[in-house]
Amino acid sequence: MKETRLTMPELALIAGTRAALGAGAALLIGDRLPKETRKAVGWTLFLIGAVTTVPLLAEVLGRRHEKQEDTATRCVESYE
Repeated sequence: MKETRLTMPELALIAGTRAALGAGAALLIGDRLPKETRKAVGWTLFLIGAVTTVPLLAEVLGRRHEKQEDTATRCVESYE
């Protein structure tokens, strides 16, 4: 299993984007609000959640990749 360390602000951002995505999806499939209002708010939340997740995901995965390179570099250096 791969390990990635996150700061509290990063964790809060990830949780917030996932919450917006989930709330948007819930509004799109729910029927409590008038249809036009529900669709507008639902799509807005859904798209904000999806779009803001992409840079966060890239940052976390990029950091994980850097960590793996550091480990490989240290292994090579220890054999030299």
